[in-house]
Amino acid sequence: MYKERVELGSRSYEIVIGAGALEQAGALLARQCDRTLVVTNRRVDRLHGGRLYASLDKASVRWKKALLPEGEESKNIASVARVHDILARDGYDRDCVVTGFGGGVTGDIAGFAAATYMRGVKVAQIPTTLLAQVDSSVGGKTGVNHPMGKNLIGSFHQPCMVVADIDALRTLPRAEVLCGVAEIIKYGAIAAEDFFEFLEKSAEKLIDLDTKTVARAVRTSCRIKARVVESDELEGGRRAILNFGHTVGHSIEAVTGYKVFKHGHAVAMGMVVASILSCIKSGLKEKDAERIAGLIKRTGLPAAPPVGLTIKSLLKAMEHDKKVKAGKIRFALLPRLGECEIRDDITLEEITMAIEKSRLQNER
Repeated sequence: MYKERVELGSRSYEIVIGAGALEQAGALLARQCDRTLVVTNRRVDRLHGGRLYASLDKASVRWKKALLPEGEESKNIASVARVHDILARDGYDRDCVVTGFGGGVTGDIAGFAAATYMRGVKVAQIPTTLLAQVDSSVGGKTGVNHPMGKNLIGSFHQPCMVVADIDALRTLPRAEVLCGVAEIIKYGAIAAEDFFEFLEKSAEKLIDLDTKTVARAVRTSCRIKARVVESDELEGGRRAILNFGHTVGHSIEAVTGYKVFKHGHAVAMGMVVASILSCIKSGLKEKDAERIAGLIKRTGLPAAPPVGLTIKSLLKAMEHDKKVKAGKIRFALLPRLGECEIRDDITLEEITMAIEKSRLQNER
């Protein structure tokens, strides 16, 4: 079992990573509370609930569950209200913990519900998807979508603990595995060229969920994110580098109503566009942009926004993104592979050029 600590003073917490970690969840949660509401969906409940609930029972943690619909389209205020209703109806007080048990959508809803119930109660994250284990469960970003943009309604609310069980990933469909792979590629691109090189050598093993490869990928991704969050918890500066690929990715999701592309797939397309912009604005070598696009294509992830999505509609969605500041669209770009910077001097013409180039490259 591996542990990574996020150091945030009184809000510090541990990330426990490893095969069989779910069996430890009850004992770990018992240090935080004696009562929890487990927020999950029917699929996760059926596949993994037995292990978690047995662990909670063994640790004498009282629990109930709130079952939410699956999918990005359920990531809305109505789902948060549903959790609030159960918490209030069943008399949960400020000493309780809300436990997000599932993927990123579940974790975000649980986190935002916890942040806003009684002005804030603890949240524990038990991610069961690769994407959630390497990204959304760590760092305290919680929130829901709005028709005008992704994650427009939310708050920063750090978890009291994160438990990432590698074994849970074996029930994931391939498309869900690839969502996590996209975010893992992001970490190598923005912060660790040697990790990116490891992914180039081990992409197939990662997708096939080889235990050692996945464990290293999750550990390294969580470590990179932890260090970034420690340096900038509320995204006032450096933390924005974690948005590499997300500006275009979020616009793709918004334009398609969050129903066509999974988050990681949209981010993969966004990373290719951002890599091209990095060559134009930040000095990234073209060969390195090609390495990023090549790795993305090799994994089976999409490498360009579909032609059916007009550039005009994507640009309009970007203008409503929460990363817009003082009317300027901000991009996380790469001066070199393994380093990242934030730029707000990108013109609409340059964005258009990068999207068009990504499409041309994808046709080759």
